[in-house]
Amino acid sequence: MTAKLLITTPELEARLRGRDLVVFDCRFSLMNPDAGLEAYLAGHIPSAVHVNLDVDLAGPVTVQSGRHPLPDAAEFAAFLARSGWKPGKTAVAYDDVGGAMAARLWWLMRYFGQQDALLLDGGIAAWQAAGLELEQGPVQPQPQAMVQLTPRKEMVLSAAEVVAGLERQAIVLIDARSAERFAGKVEPIDAVAGHVAGAVNYPFNRNLETDGTFKTAPLIRAGIAPLVGDRPAAEVVHMCGSGVTACHNLLAAELAGFSGSKLYVGSWSEWIRDPSRPVL
Repeated sequence: MTAKLLITTPELEARLRGRDLVVFDCRFSLMNPDAGLEAYLAGHIPSAVHVNLDVDLAGPVTVQSGRHPLPDAAEFAAFLARSGWKPGKTAVAYDDVGGAMAARLWWLMRYFGQQDALLLDGGIAAWQAAGLELEQGPVQPQPQAMVQLTPRKEMVLSAAEVVAGLERQAIVLIDARSAERFAGKVEPIDAVAGHVAGAVNYPFNRNLETDGTFKTAPLIRAGIAPLVGDRPAAEVVHMCGSGVTACHNLLAAELAGFSGSKLYVGSWSEWIRDPSRPVL
């Protein structure tokens, strides 16, 4: 049985009356990094704390890395502590793009060994569609003591491991970017257009209904299964531009029963740092 991964608006509203969760507002625009904070201050789900993708959900960019390296365990633990989270509390993440940004926080919780994390199905749009009020201005959470987090390194692959896996045909590499970016027809962010030679394309928005909620598990499975074939989930690797929207496909894969697939964190923005890596 698949563990609970999503929370609905009615479920979240009911649980907000208690003290057993921390809500994270993960709205962020890659094209305008200030837009998420501006939107948060203008109106957010009550008690939600603001999350900055570049600062809170990523580590420092290097000349070899992609645009969103993984944060250091201690830095991520400090972020959670100042956000008011501690073990025993559920982390609930949401955004305004169907979970494309919020899934990164959900995945990082799992990566650092914390299973009690959920994504708000439909995000802030579902909350507003239900006629529920928003809160304005910043939230000052009660800081908690830091806990020691240990990364589950088996959940990720390096660029070298991806190269080796593709050469041996030992993995299937699924790219979550749009079909246009995958084909190299457009590239609004990175210096090189195209995709990793040998990768296949499954845009993350295929996981969603038109209202931004997730499709049913059978529908998601029907979309992913032809790409996976008879491979075990451990041989399925997800990527995107910088390891963010790939987490959306990782969550969808879990919903569909493909539990245990992996993330190529550096993704396209790291892959193109080395011109010897094959691209199409």
